[in-house]
Formats: sequence, structure tokens, C-alpha cells
Amino acid sequence: MLVVDDDAGIRNFLRMLLELEGYEVATVGNGIEALDAQRKNPAAIVVTDIFMPDGEGMETIVQLREEFPQVRIIVMSGGGAYRGADYLKLARELGAVRALKKPFPPQELLDAMREVAGTAPTA
Repeated sequence: MLVVDDDAGIRNFLRMLLELEGYEVATVGNGIEALDAQRKNPAAIVVTDIFMPDGEGMETIVQLREEFPQVRIIVMSGGGAYRGADYLKLARELGAVRALKKPFPPQELLDAMREVAGTAPTA
């Protein structure tokens, strides 16, 4: 699995949380790094923030969908709606299978992971 967030604290927290549940986790800080990592070692699941410098989440979702149509994407954002646009809804329309509004309880992410990965932890 690949976790993408420009906030190192969030990246590290999510990595530790998911590793404690048995998932193998790689982390990167933006969409450009995410695409590079995915091309080198494709993950079955990508958890990505929406608002990031250097390759924001919407562009990343579109590119992942084009290059890796089988990847399951969980999107997260504290932005929610801005100027009438619901970014979490748009992310789902672009191909994210789940959308989480930050801040979310850790269990919400774990439940989303189990839903998209099946009952057993996987990479």
C-alpha cells in the first residue's frame, strides 16, 4: 500500500497505524513521488490526500486510474467543499473508492482499508 500526504506527521501516523494492522506501507510526500513509487513498485491500494504541492490529489487520482486501472484509491482531505465544489465527491467520481474527511478517527481508515482490501491485511 502507498500513503501520499505532504504532512510528514500524518504520513508517519498513518504508516504506523496501518503497519500495526499488518499492512506493508510505503509513504511519499506528493503526487509526483506517488506516481514514481507506483511505477517502480505498484501498490494495490493508494491512500492519498487531495491538497498537496507538486502533484495534487485530483491529478494523481486521474493519472493512477490511467496507468493502473486496478488500483484501489482511498482519498482524504480536510478541505471538503470550497467555492461550491465538493472535492471528496469529485474524487469519488474520478475513481476513488472511498473518501475520508480529515480529521477522521483511525478506525474509519481501518474500516475503509478492510472494505477495499478484503478482510485480511494486504499490501
